[in-house]
Amino acid sequence: MTARRVARVLIDSPLPQLDRLFDYAVPEPLAADVRPGVRIRVPLRSAGRMVDGYVVELGEPDATDRPLSEVDAVVSTIPLLTPGLYALARRAADRAAGSATDILRLAIPKRMVRAEKAWLAGDGPAVPIVSEDNREWTETLLRAYPALVECLDDRGRGALDARPEPARLSDGGTTGSWAVLLAAVAVRTLAAGRSAILVVPDHRDQAQLEAALAGRAPADAILRNDARQTSPARYSAYLRMLAPVPCIVIGNRSTVYAPVHAPGLIAIWDDGDPLLAEPLSPGVHARDAALIRQELDECAVVFAGHTRTTDVERLVSLGWVRDVSAARRASPRVVLSATKEGESRGARVPSAAFAAAREALRTGPVLVQVARPGYAPVLVCADCRTPARCAACGGPLHAARRGAVPECGWCGRPATSWVCPRCESVRVRMASSGSERTADELGRAFPETRIILADGDHPVLTVDDRPALVVATRGAEPVAEGGYRTVILLDGDRMLLAEDLRIGESCLRWWSNAAALAAPGAPVHLVGVTGAVARALATWTQPAYARAELADRAPLRMPPTVRVAALEGSAAAVDAALGALRETVPALENEAILGPVPTDAGARALVRFEYALGARVTESLRSSIVADALRVRKNPKTRAPGTAAGARHTLRVRVDVPDLDL
Repeated sequence: MTARRVARVLIDSPLPQLDRLFDYAVPEPLAADVRPGVRIRVPLRSAGRMVDGYVVELGEPDATDRPLSEVDAVVSTIPLLTPGLYALARRAADRAAGSATDILRLAIPKRMVRAEKAWLAGDGPAVPIVSEDNREWTETLLRAYPALVECLDDRGRGALDARPEPARLSDGGTTGSWAVLLAAVAVRTLAAGRSAILVVPDHRDQAQLEAALAGRAPADAILRNDARQTSPARYSAYLRMLAPVPCIVIGNRSTVYAPVHAPGLIAIWDDGDPLLAEPLSPGVHARDAALIRQELDECAVVFAGHTRTTDVERLVSLGWVRDVSAARRASPRVVLSATKEGESRGARVPSAAFAAAREALRTGPVLVQVARPGYAPVLVCADCRTPARCAACGGPLHAARRGAVPECGWCGRPATSWVCPRCESVRVRMASSGSERTADELGRAFPETRIILADGDHPVLTVDDRPALVVATRGAEPVAEGGYRTVILLDGDRMLLAEDLRIGESCLRWWSNAAALAAPGAPVHLVGVTGAVARALATWTQPAYARAELADRAPLRMPPTVRVAALEGSAAAVDAALGALRETVPALENEAILGPVPTDAGARALVRFEYALGARVTESLRSSIVADALRVRKNPKTRAPGTAAGARHTLRVRVDVPDLDL
């Protein structure tokens, strides 16, 4: 009997029971094209249809008579799945009790035939060459960060506290100092013949990095990887990453999986931003994926920010990540503003902050940060202060402008005949001011002053250095040329009232990022906030605040001092998974499992476990997911109502949830 060539294939399917390698026979006509990494089409006998998959490896020739299906076709002859990317996807999925195919679906873009043909017809990219002037620029800039240089040379892990000030570019523009620093380490890595991956939360940060990199490295060696690209452009960039020459890749959270040649650096900016947490299954945070990749590729990984998350600070305290702060510390001039004697306690802008804004407007722009967009995000009963809710769906009512009819924030219905269910009043009042109302009020307080509104509906990336009042929601603050002459942080007390375990961390991050936009020496007024978060901002000791938070959470077994997994599904599926977990991991303490509690979809439970038990816990949960999927497949009637036929399993697991929210 003639030996058959065998391809071990990872099938692209959402079904958890198919997340393993399958053996397929390689027919002789396709033998030359079936190579590790190529995308192929194979029959799936259990479903009676053809599916896509990736060749992970070629097995030993098989001379047995065991029945093997044959590879049907080769979709693309380009090896899109590199061995390193598969190893990373497998490790990240196992850590999160998920499927490797879900990770690869985020990392590998959809195939574009024209872009692929153009790439195959080209000559391939040239080896990028960094000029001597740019090499000298990087070395000069990095002299202020000797610990960072040591971390890069050792290919270690570092937590970097970026300088909180704007920086001038060679073309006269302004960007954050953090962007210039990350651009310098990326160019240094490229000059050494290795690739750099820069991961940022959104397009605002990406634009700053691109501006900082302009002219510092060959343009064809700087690649984008984000959702705003067209599909052909993203696929072309992915093919360029596969080329055996180094590059610099800038993009959002999925960029951490970029299959670049000889990775030398992964830098993540502002890892506390929720945009870096992957919402799709299996929900691996970019920070965790970067740490896994650092071990696999032996490259440097740097977590940079104006604040320090408790997740990174825990690793610093363990010695797993080193502190790579600048040799000389810099901090903005933060003023804790409060109402003075004789002022109304309800004054939104105290006299000190008001006077600072008036003085600063003589020379340049002033930033005013607010909590929410819109005109009046929250309305309450004018008599009893009961929150005004929509009679149709129960959503919150808000006003689009002064004197407008209230509208529901959920269904959009106008509340023309609203009546308070508590006191039967028909009058409403504004309980909070959004960005539009704040801009309206400040426009009256500062007549003949230019007002710029920056929020989700009014995106603004940069402003010039002319006097202006810039009213921005948190995270939407534009960069001002030369920096803001004054920064006023409003609504801090309301931000801290949110029911969120990490609200202190989040507020400190929002305020610190806004304070870093101030010109050197310009005052930053934090209005109406006291306590540990305010002191951390005023003294610019964010790592100390993170350490204090960890100390407070440890006795309560709150994340990130422990890992937390959330289980959702039918009551029977959740109970079965918890029972299997207790048997498989007897080291779990009695109080480790919270719940299950009933929900609309069945039941939900939380599991708290130590990091040392992570592999065993996730393996048990993964086995329960597969077992439940197989059970539902055999008996489709047990599928949860509303569940799609292509995703029959009812048990869902999310590992490393950031909050204990039952």
